[in-house]
Parts: sequence; C-alpha cells; structure tokens
Amino acid sequence: MELVWLEDFNALAEHGSFVRAAEARHITQPAFSRRIRSLEQWMGVKLFVRTPQGTTLTEAGSHIQVHAFEAIGRLYRLRAEAQEVAGKAAKTLQFAATHSLSFSFFPRWIRRIENGAPIEAIQLHSDSMLGCEQLLVQGEVPFLLCHLHPEVPSPLIQDQFVSQKVGDDTLIALVASSLLGTHAPNQLPYLAYTEASGLGRIVAHRLYGSRDVLALKAQFSSHLAAVLMSMALEGKGVAWLPKSLAEQEIRDGRLVRVLDPCWDIDMQIHLVRPRTSLSPAAENFWTRVADLSADV
Repeated sequence: MELVWLEDFNALAEHGSFVRAAEARHITQPAFSRRIRSLEQWMGVKLFVRTPQGTTLTEAGSHIQVHAFEAIGRLYRLRAEAQEVAGKAAKTLQFAATHSLSFSFFPRWIRRIENGAPIEAIQLHSDSMLGCEQLLVQGEVPFLLCHLHPEVPSPLIQDQFVSQKVGDDTLIALVASSLLGTHAPNQLPYLAYTEASGLGRIVAHRLYGSRDVLALKAQFSSHLAAVLMSMALEGKGVAWLPKSLAEQEIRDGRLVRVLDPCWDIDMQIHLVRPRTSLSPAAENFWTRVADLSADV
C-alpha cells in the first residue's frame, strides 16, 4: 500500500474521470490508471465502475472513501508532528488561501489579527480551492482561508475539520461598462470558473442548482477570479466576481452590474483547520481569530 494510491483514489472519486483526475494529480493518465489498479489489487475488490461517461464508486469504494480521506490527513499530520518534535519544523504560520482572497482579503485581515502584536513569520500558499484543500488534508498547512456558501457542501469531512467565519463577501455579475446594453444579459459571453475553483462550485449551484436557471454557455474559463476579471475588463463577457476583489473597479465605473441584485450570491469567508491539536503557535493564532470574531 502506498499513500499516493489513496490520494489518487480521492482524486478519481472527486472528478469522476481518469483524465481530469490524472491532470489534477499532475501525472499521465496511463500511470494514474496503473496506480488505481494497484490499489484495487491491494484491496482485493473493485473500487470504481468504469463507463464511457466516467467513473463512479462501487459499494466498496463508497465504504472506504471517508476512511481514506481521514487516513491521508492523519498520516500527514503525524509527519508534521514528528518534525516538530525533532525541531525540524520552522516556527512559521502556514496558510493556504484561494487566489482571490490572497490578493484582496488576506493582507488586511492578517494586519487586523496582529493589531500591534506582530506574528513572527507567515508563509502564504496561494492556489485554487482544490489545491488549497489538498494542502490542508495533507497536513502541509494548518489553516485554509476560503469562501464558503451554506448551501454548497464542502468536500472536507465535517468530523475532521472545523471553521470560523472571519468575513463576508458577495459574487456580482459584472461586465465592462462598454459592454453594457450591447446584448441581452443571457446572450452575453459567459466567463466561467473551472471545476477546481471554489467560487465555481458556488456560482454553478446558483445558476444551475435552483428552479431559476440562467442559461449561459461558457466561452472562456479559468480557476482564477483575477483572470476572469481581466477578461471582463477587456469587454470579453460577464463574470461573477467577488466584491472584495473587484471593489476598486466597481468604484471607478470600469466594471458595472449587468443583472438584477437577485442574482448576487452572498458568501462567507472562513478559516478552516483540523480538529486535531496544532502547534502552540497555530493554536494561539486560532484563539486570537476566535476572540476577534467574537468582538465583531
């Protein structure tokens, strides 16, 4: 049994496609397929049903899914704990944050948390939501800063992680001012988020997960909100952008609302951590965050 097999298992269970899962794992599809077969051989059962439309978990695969997720997190956290005991872990607070929050929210937020008591050292890992979730699960970072929506379940297992709300944000359908009025709103080119984006999960739920469906066909996609904002500014279409990211462009009139406010999507900004004990520095930071949140 190899740890990478369990990580591959989780990737395939999430993506439902050998091609997309292999891309997410940064290996070739044949190599990825061989590792999945090796895991199934080690387990002695089939874990996936393979069809031309994609893959789904077998009953046995569904049974081990939660346990595989938990085992990966525990192993990586055990490694981090061992490094701390051996004195090899740097006394640096590690954060994973989605790109949009790294650009806009994180600097102001961390400055407010410090409030005259500077943190000794900080390392910020900026990635897609999927990449940040993997860093947290693998124990590479103790904290994840991300957007969450109460109606869009997080793939993070609730029994293993806990979060605190640290802010609010809103996704707004925006276009360049030059594009306003040139098309009916549902005929505008749509600038979409990819599957790796947490914002994409939230937007997809609003557009396609309710009775009021807004039929838009994506003509460009990226997991980066900043890239979609650049495309919107160039007049390439409509994008649902976080207010925290596009605030200056909205204020300057370069980006304008194109849909009724009923299509705005209210979100929360959360700090997520494992339920297991963290380093003293990380636990102290979590307490500071909780105290600040209680005062808001």
